[in-house]
Amino acid sequence: MLQVVNVTKIYEGKVSYRALTNINMTVEQGEFVGIMGPSGSGKTTFLNMVSTIDSPTSGEVLIDGKNPHKLKRGQLALFRRRELGFVFQDFNLLDTLTVRENIVLPLTLDGVSVKEMDRRVSEAAAKLGIEHILDKRTYEISGGQAQRTAIARAIIHAPKLLLADEPTGNLDSKASRDVLETMEQINRADGTTMMMVTHDALAASYCDRVVFIKDGELYNEIHRGENRQAFFQQIIDVLSLLGGNAADLSGVRL
Repeated sequence: MLQVVNVTKIYEGKVSYRALTNINMTVEQGEFVGIMGPSGSGKTTFLNMVSTIDSPTSGEVLIDGKNPHKLKRGQLALFRRRELGFVFQDFNLLDTLTVRENIVLPLTLDGVSVKEMDRRVSEAAAKLGIEHILDKRTYEISGGQAQRTAIARAIIHAPKLLLADEPTGNLDSKASRDVLETMEQINRADGTTMMMVTHDALAASYCDRVVFIKDGELYNEIHRGENRQAFFQQIIDVLSLLGGNAADLSGVRL
């Protein structure tokens, strides 16, 4: 589904800064992959390359066999809207719209019929347990409900790849678990391929595999077995080897 081939990113300036060096990585169809690393390690830059927000200096990013970085601006906007789903830390919902209107926004832009929109909203809302808030404004709902709304918007058009950037960063522990369990459920039930950047070991423990980046290079990767608690502890162990600020390590225990 996703192939990253020899991707290097150098930011030019008075002093050039190499953010990524020769990154090679494959994400299979239906996989849920976490990306972790200390602050400044290059994980957000990596996400920006995959999400087409930024372009690599060299190397290729292939999504379902296509290189979106070679598309013209209009084609790229269409590709991003139809093939990718995005979930952000700060939800990025429009306060002037209801929950329902926020969710259908990608479909509105594509001119989907009202009947089809209603069907898809009902389906997505049922998956995320937000049927009862569809007609509320975003300022009338909790942070957890806002993030579930954002996930519903991200999956409404059945994207090939769902990208999440610190999706639980603004949530309390209960809402975080609810959101992560929902993402895990969508990944398993629908086979949606997901990639999540996070500094939180608890969030990462819901992934199938966690890839660690240090100083712009791949450092290590670990796979989840049957026991999520053991996987969580493995993640903590690798993070402590990686070093970084205390804020980069989750203090949460299962």
